Amino acid sequence: MSSRDSASSSYSSGYNGNGAGGLSHEENRVVNTFTRASPSVAYIQTISQQQTIQRGFSLKGTEVPMGAGSGFLWDDKGHIVTNYHVIASATKTSNPVIKVKLQGMPPLSATIVGYEPEKDLAVLKIVARNLPSPIAIGSSNDLQVGQNVLAIGNPFGLDYTLTTGVVSALGRDVDGIGGRPIKGCIQSDAAINPGNSGGPLLDSRGRLIGVNMAIYSPSGASAGIGFSIPVDTVRRVVNQIIRFGKVVRPSMGVNVAEDRVVRSIEMQLRKELNGVLVVEVLPKSPAEKAGIKATALRSDGTIELGISSQK
Repeated sequence: MSSRDSASSSYSSGYNGNGAGGLSHEENRVVNTFTRASPSVAYIQTISQQQTIQRGFSLKGTEVPMGAGSGFLWDDKGHIVTNYHVIASATKTSNPVIKVKLQGMPPLSATIVGYEPEKDLAVLKIVARNLPSPIAIGSSNDLQVGQNVLAIGNPFGLDYTLTTGVVSALGRDVDGIGGRPIKGCIQSDAAINPGNSGGPLLDSRGRLIGVNMAIYSPSGASAGIGFSIPVDTVRRVVNQIIRFGKVVRPSMGVNVAEDRVVRSIEMQLRKELNGVLVVEVLPKSPAEKAGIKATALRSDGTIELGISSQK
């Protein structure tokens, strides 16, 4: 028996699957998931257009790369979801160019629909025919530590790279680019490197459960600790950006007095004031519709406390 036959025999004796091509059922599942999801994963580049003077004083446009990352197709209308920090430089230039490359398609120009720095999310829009099917949307409220995950992206510009791992922890608070922590992030040990930002984190069935955003690493390369924005947060933010161009936060439409002002009034009245002191009610706001009135200073120097006209 040759050494090749011996190795094959040894492998076969230890194999307990019946998958196609000599792969186990688990391997076939991962291959099929990648094959199904990868066409919807995008390679995103931000480019700055600069004018240079050539001989004869003619102007020539030069494209200067500013950044790169990943994203994915959100719906069949051409909306692409990515991290805000992937396209942040494009929001600060007067003539930005954003290119989106989907598998098997030429690079497409994209426009910015909107973004939310505090959640490190942005939505782009491309126009093209025969777009691939968008990635199925899952849920992040029932994730379990230890379940398998897959990350697809473009680390270091190496497009359509697949890494696998497990959910390592849940409920992590990670500082976002907007300066405030993003709560409830998913921690996984799937390798996430520069260029993976904005790419999808999938469960074993290929459903979106998060958007890869950051790694914890002293060296800047993957150290087995990556963080992803949970899909339940992504869904809420992205749908608002698509509908309104921004995240719309609920508001009563009132401005209230500072605590020191309230304490000063309490001393004058010799009475404790419970709640907040409304000093302004915005026109056509929910507060105005509810009949809330602002506190006013009368001409004789007395204070008329704001009250609700409805009981």
